[in-house]
Amino acid sequence: MTASKYIVVGAGLAGAATAWQLASQGHEVTILERSTPANHAGSSHGSARIFRYAYPDDFYTRLVVQSKAGWDELARLNGKQFISPTGAVDYGSTRQAERLASVLAANNVEHELLSAEEARSRWPQIAFDTDVLWHPGAGVIDAETTVTAMLDLAVTQGAQLRTGWEVSSVGSSGKGYTVHSADGRIMEAENIIVSAGGWLPDLLGNLSLPEAFLAQIPRIEVRQEQAYHFPYKDQAPEDQAPVSAQAWPTFIHKREGIQTYGLPGGRDAGWRGQKVAEYNGGKIMPSASAQDGLIDPANRRRVIDYVQRYLPGLVPEPYAETTCLFTNTPTEDFIIDKAENITVVSPCSGHGAKFAPLIGQFAADLATGAGKVPDEFRLGSRTQSAAH
Repeated sequence: MTASKYIVVGAGLAGAATAWQLASQGHEVTILERSTPANHAGSSHGSARIFRYAYPDDFYTRLVVQSKAGWDELARLNGKQFISPTGAVDYGSTRQAERLASVLAANNVEHELLSAEEARSRWPQIAFDTDVLWHPGAGVIDAETTVTAMLDLAVTQGAQLRTGWEVSSVGSSGKGYTVHSADGRIMEAENIIVSAGGWLPDLLGNLSLPEAFLAQIPRIEVRQEQAYHFPYKDQAPEDQAPVSAQAWPTFIHKREGIQTYGLPGGRDAGWRGQKVAEYNGGKIMPSASAQDGLIDPANRRRVIDYVQRYLPGLVPEPYAETTCLFTNTPTEDFIIDKAENITVVSPCSGHGAKFAPLIGQFAADLATGAGKVPDEFRLGSRTQSAAH
């Protein structure tokens, strides 16, 4: 049996960020990862996640502004950038571009409101159907590289990383908690931070959490999302650094019948095209352990039909496809809360990647008692808002 003052369960974006923050404050930290960091069975793998400021809720836009300081600090410490600038366009009959613009204006985030015609003249590869919000400060996060960088910083500052360590249960002990692995190993800790994402439903009943705390946790919905990479029409297959990719912003398009998002696919699919997906279009599962990695043909057809209609700059035949996890709360707000000395940091409802440094700060502050977490993330005072 070994011991650590703090144990972080899960080495995805949120867990890695928490470990980095704890270690940088001089705390003894051990990270337990069921597989390997940023593995494909979780939600933090790959090179393509959207960084954006545009939210209909001032709360989240303010948090993005705060989070950007953490990204800048991570870049300073590592000597490289983790967010590739692309800018973002938001549009569609239910996306409310004007409302998004008012929120950005209130937070001094650079932006423009464009008519559909103005936007089509700037980005002819997209068939805009409404007014468009453009904000140039958006970009694409390399999630896997970010996880590696934060863990490297944590380990350099004394943290221990243990891979292939699948947590099966946490029990109370005289010194705090005893953490059991699926293969019989044991660790002790004074404090536990659980950042298990889509695996959380399998763990919740085995974490030694008070019944009153468990009763406040909202329904957690785990989805196996599907994403497709479509080639740029003006790019030869052998091109590895396409000029065309640099002309593509990230986008969120919300209209009746379908909600989609897209971004340059980057390293994940050979830099050849745009990653496009239907938001919350995947099947619902009891937990991440039920994922099978299979693409739903009906979902593929819907997305191909969408590309044919709205993205004339793409060849409407995906050359690569993948599945990933979205783990949602009913309001799409995150959960960052604590019962006794167990802190729960998940789920992040499909939009948490951009907040990773800030989530790590909140979780570390809550676990150590050094700071507060916004009420929106605490179980006893959750508001009923749609985050996206």
